[in-house]
Amino acid sequence: MIFQTERLYFREMNQGDFEALCQILQDRETMYAYEGPFTDQEVQEWLDRQIARYRKWNFGLWAVILKETGIMIGQCGLTMQPWKETEVLEIGYLFNRAYWHKGYATEAARACKKYAFETLQAEEVCSIIRDTNTASQNVAIRNGMEKADSFTKHYRGVDMPHYRYIARRK
Repeated sequence: MIFQTERLYFREMNQGDFEALCQILQDRETMYAYEGPFTDQEVQEWLDRQIARYRKWNFGLWAVILKETGIMIGQCGLTMQPWKETEVLEIGYLFNRAYWHKGYATEAARACKKYAFETLQAEEVCSIIRDTNTASQNVAIRNGMEKADSFTKHYRGVDMPHYRYIARRK
């Protein structure tokens, strides 16, 4: 376990999480901001990327486990992401749609912000969110972040405007 909150705990993902990850990354509604669901190969590449991040940085997107059931309900964590001409520390989150609108994403994102500031001693953390993804933008706002700037990413052949929400260590 990396850390825990009142209702959740966080751990590194492993190959045993493939099916739970498929339930998230292969759901059309969940993945609309990514222009649609992932294939099995894309899910495996996503999982492999997280495992590589754990080795390189000692962080990545972690499995979010609901304490009450022991079920992986999503992923949330910290990654280094390209932004314009630099790399930034980002809090990312994606949850199984069955667990939306229960406050889990906000609870998880707040815990990751605390981890970034207290454990990693980061001065700033952000969330990079597609302009059409208002639910994730609202999580960022509830996490004490403010919209800082925007950038258009090119992904899956589509121009996708994104906002960067930031929080600075106090």
